[in-house]
Amino acid sequence: MEQENYRENSRKGWIEVISGSMFSGKTEELIRRLRRARIAKQKVEIYKPSLDKRYHEKNIVSHDSRELQGVPVESSQQILLHAGGTEVIGIDEAQFFDDGLADVCEALANKGMRVIVAGLDMDYLGKPFGPVPQLLAVAEYVTKVHAICIRCGNLAHYSFRTADSPSRILLGEQESYLPLCRSCFNEEMEKK
Repeated sequence: MEQENYRENSRKGWIEVISGSMFSGKTEELIRRLRRARIAKQKVEIYKPSLDKRYHEKNIVSHDSRELQGVPVESSQQILLHAGGTEVIGIDEAQFFDDGLADVCEALANKGMRVIVAGLDMDYLGKPFGPVPQLLAVAEYVTKVHAICIRCGNLAHYSFRTADSPSRILLGEQESYLPLCRSCFNEEMEKK
Protein backbone atom coordinates (compact mmCIF):
# COMPACT_ATOMS: atom_id res chain seq x y z
CA MET A 1 0.00 0.00 0.00
CA GLU A 2 2.82 2.40 0.87
CA GLN A 3 4.54 1.71 -2.48
CA GLU A 4 1.23 2.40 -4.29
CA ASN A 5 0.86 5.77 -2.55
CA TYR A 6 4.44 6.68 -3.39
CA ARG A 7 3.85 5.74 -7.02
CA GLU A 8 0.64 7.78 -7.14
CA ASN A 9 2.20 10.87 -5.55
CA SER A 10 5.44 10.82 -7.51
CA ARG A 11 4.01 10.36 -11.00
CA LYS A 12 4.82 12.97 -13.57
CA GLY A 13 3.14 12.69 -16.94
CA TRP A 14 4.54 13.06 -20.42
CA ILE A 15 3.76 12.39 -24.07
CA GLU A 16 5.69 10.04 -26.36
CA VAL A 17 5.01 9.99 -30.12
CA ILE A 18 6.03 7.18 -32.46
CA SER A 19 5.70 8.33 -36.07
CA GLY A 20 6.75 7.26 -39.52
CA SER A 21 5.45 5.79 -42.76
CA MET A 22 3.30 2.73 -43.22
CA PHE A 23 5.11 -0.58 -42.57
CA SER A 24 7.72 1.15 -40.38
CA GLY A 25 6.81 -0.62 -37.12
CA LYS A 26 4.88 2.13 -35.30
CA THR A 27 2.25 -0.18 -33.83
CA GLU A 28 4.87 -2.83 -33.11
CA GLU A 29 6.87 -0.28 -31.08
CA LEU A 30 3.71 0.93 -29.32
CA ILE A 31 2.86 -2.66 -28.34
CA ARG A 32 6.42 -3.25 -27.12
CA ARG A 33 6.29 -0.20 -24.83
CA LEU A 34 2.85 -1.06 -23.49
CA ARG A 35 3.85 -4.65 -22.75
CA ARG A 36 6.89 -3.41 -20.83
CA ALA A 37 4.63 -1.10 -18.80
CA ARG A 38 2.43 -4.08 -17.94
CA ILE A 39 5.50 -6.09 -16.90
CA ALA A 40 6.25 -3.18 -14.54
CA LYS A 41 2.72 -3.71 -13.12
CA GLN A 42 1.50 -0.35 -14.37
CA LYS A 43 -2.17 0.18 -15.22
CA VAL A 44 -2.38 0.35 -19.01
CA GLU A 45 -5.28 1.31 -21.29
CA ILE A 46 -5.17 1.27 -25.08
CA TYR A 47 -7.33 3.19 -27.56
CA LYS A 48 -7.80 3.21 -31.30
CA PRO A 49 -10.17 5.00 -33.68
CA SER A 50 -13.34 2.98 -34.21
CA LEU A 51 -13.08 3.36 -37.99
CA ASP A 52 -9.94 1.19 -38.11
CA LYS A 53 -11.19 -2.39 -38.33
CA ARG A 54 -8.53 -3.73 -40.71
CA TYR A 55 -7.19 -6.47 -38.46
CA HIS A 56 -9.57 -6.58 -35.49
CA GLU A 57 -12.71 -4.87 -34.27
CA LYS A 58 -11.18 -3.83 -30.92
CA ASN A 59 -7.53 -4.86 -30.61
CA ILE A 60 -4.56 -2.94 -31.91
CA VAL A 61 -2.67 -5.25 -34.25
CA SER A 62 0.69 -4.74 -35.94
CA HIS A 63 1.42 -5.85 -39.52
CA ASP A 64 3.41 -8.76 -38.03
CA SER A 65 0.29 -9.92 -36.10
CA ARG A 66 1.27 -8.78 -32.60
CA GLU A 67 -1.75 -7.49 -30.73
CA LEU A 68 -3.08 -6.04 -27.52
CA GLN A 69 -6.65 -5.61 -26.41
CA GLY A 70 -7.85 -2.10 -27.11
CA VAL A 71 -10.91 0.09 -26.85
CA PRO A 72 -12.26 1.61 -30.07
CA VAL A 73 -13.49 5.19 -29.64
CA GLU A 74 -15.35 7.60 -31.92
CA SER A 75 -13.54 10.74 -30.75
CA SER A 76 -10.54 11.83 -28.74
CA GLN A 77 -12.81 13.18 -25.99
CA GLN A 78 -14.02 9.63 -25.28
CA ILE A 79 -10.49 8.75 -24.19
CA LEU A 80 -10.80 11.26 -21.34
CA LEU A 81 -14.03 9.58 -20.21
CA HIS A 82 -12.40 6.12 -20.05
CA ALA A 83 -8.91 6.96 -18.77
CA GLY A 84 -9.46 7.35 -15.04
CA GLY A 85 -6.99 5.64 -12.71
CA THR A 86 -4.61 4.69 -15.49
CA GLU A 87 -0.85 5.14 -15.44
CA VAL A 88 -0.07 4.51 -19.12
CA ILE A 89 -2.29 5.35 -22.09
CA GLY A 90 -1.59 3.89 -25.53
CA ILE A 91 -3.19 5.42 -28.63
CA ASP A 92 -2.78 3.84 -32.06
CA GLU A 93 -3.52 5.27 -35.53
CA ALA A 94 -3.48 8.84 -34.21
CA GLN A 95 -3.81 10.30 -37.71
CA PHE A 96 -7.44 9.12 -37.85
CA PHE A 97 -8.46 11.04 -34.71
CA ASP A 98 -9.94 14.51 -34.59
CA ASP A 99 -7.87 17.66 -34.04
CA GLY A 100 -8.64 17.59 -30.30
CA LEU A 101 -6.30 14.63 -29.74
CA ALA A 102 -3.28 16.77 -28.79
CA ASP A 103 -5.33 18.62 -26.15
CA VAL A 104 -6.60 15.29 -24.78
CA CYS A 105 -3.05 13.92 -24.60
CA GLU A 106 -1.85 17.05 -22.83
CA ALA A 107 -4.71 16.83 -20.32
CA LEU A 108 -3.83 13.19 -19.58
CA ALA A 109 -0.11 13.98 -19.23
CA ASN A 110 -0.97 16.89 -16.94
CA LYS A 111 -2.81 14.39 -14.72
CA GLY A 112 0.42 12.41 -14.36
CA MET A 113 -0.12 9.81 -17.07
CA ARG A 114 2.42 8.53 -19.55
CA VAL A 115 0.77 8.88 -22.97
CA ILE A 116 2.23 6.90 -25.88
CA VAL A 117 0.82 7.74 -29.30
CA ALA A 118 1.57 6.07 -32.64
CA GLY A 119 0.56 7.39 -36.04
CA LEU A 120 1.45 8.42 -39.55
CA ASP A 121 3.00 11.86 -39.66
CA MET A 122 2.28 12.30 -43.41
CA ASP A 123 -0.54 11.29 -45.72
CA TYR A 124 -0.12 9.58 -49.10
CA LEU A 125 0.76 12.94 -50.71
CA GLY A 126 3.57 13.60 -48.24
CA LYS A 127 1.57 16.28 -46.37
CA PRO A 128 1.22 16.56 -42.56
CA PHE A 129 -1.57 14.22 -41.44
CA GLY A 130 -4.30 14.87 -38.88
CA PRO A 131 -3.35 15.74 -35.29
CA VAL A 132 0.09 14.05 -35.46
CA PRO A 133 2.10 17.22 -36.34
CA GLN A 134 0.61 19.01 -33.33
CA LEU A 135 1.39 15.99 -31.14
CA LEU A 136 4.99 16.03 -32.37
CA ALA A 137 5.23 19.65 -31.24
CA VAL A 138 3.98 19.05 -27.68
CA ALA A 139 5.57 15.64 -27.02
CA GLU A 140 8.52 15.25 -24.66
CA TYR A 141 9.77 12.22 -26.61
CA VAL A 142 9.57 11.60 -30.35
CA THR A 143 10.63 8.40 -32.09
CA LYS A 144 10.76 8.41 -35.88
CA VAL A 145 10.68 4.88 -37.31
CA HIS A 146 11.33 3.94 -40.93
CA ALA A 147 10.33 1.20 -43.29
CA ILE A 148 12.55 -0.04 -46.10
CA CYS A 149 11.97 1.41 -49.58
CA ILE A 150 10.69 -1.42 -51.73
CA ARG A 151 12.20 0.17 -54.85
CA CYS A 152 15.83 0.80 -53.81
CA GLY A 153 16.32 -0.55 -50.26
CA ASN A 154 17.02 2.82 -48.57
CA LEU A 155 15.12 3.98 -45.51
CA ALA A 156 11.51 4.73 -46.43
CA HIS A 157 9.76 7.74 -45.00
CA TYR A 158 6.76 8.00 -47.36
CA SER A 159 3.57 5.96 -47.76
CA PHE A 160 2.91 5.91 -51.51
CA ARG A 161 -0.67 5.02 -52.42
CA THR A 162 -1.09 2.58 -55.28
CA ALA A 163 -4.90 2.36 -55.02
CA ASP A 164 -6.92 4.86 -57.02
CA SER A 165 -8.88 7.01 -54.59
CA PRO A 166 -9.18 10.78 -54.11
CA SER A 167 -10.06 10.36 -50.42
CA ARG A 168 -7.41 11.43 -47.94
CA ILE A 169 -8.31 8.49 -45.71
CA LEU A 170 -8.19 5.09 -47.33
CA LEU A 171 -7.69 2.19 -44.96
CA GLY A 172 -5.39 -0.30 -46.56
CA GLU A 173 -2.30 -2.41 -46.37
CA GLN A 174 0.22 -3.68 -48.92
CA GLU A 175 -2.46 -3.86 -51.61
CA SER A 176 -2.93 -0.07 -51.37
CA TYR A 177 0.38 1.42 -50.12
CA LEU A 178 4.11 1.08 -50.66
CA PRO A 179 6.87 2.37 -48.39
CA LEU A 180 9.23 4.57 -50.43
CA CYS A 181 12.27 6.76 -49.78
CA ARG A 182 12.17 10.44 -50.74
CA SER A 183 13.77 9.93 -54.15
CA CYS A 184 11.55 7.00 -55.19
CA PHE A 185 8.45 8.76 -53.82
CA ASN A 186 9.21 11.88 -55.87
CA GLU A 187 9.74 9.75 -58.99
CA GLU A 188 6.39 8.02 -58.48
CA MET A 189 4.58 11.31 -57.81
CA GLU A 190 5.92 12.77 -61.07
CA LYS A 191 4.32 9.88 -62.97
CA LYS A 192 0.85 10.73 -61.65
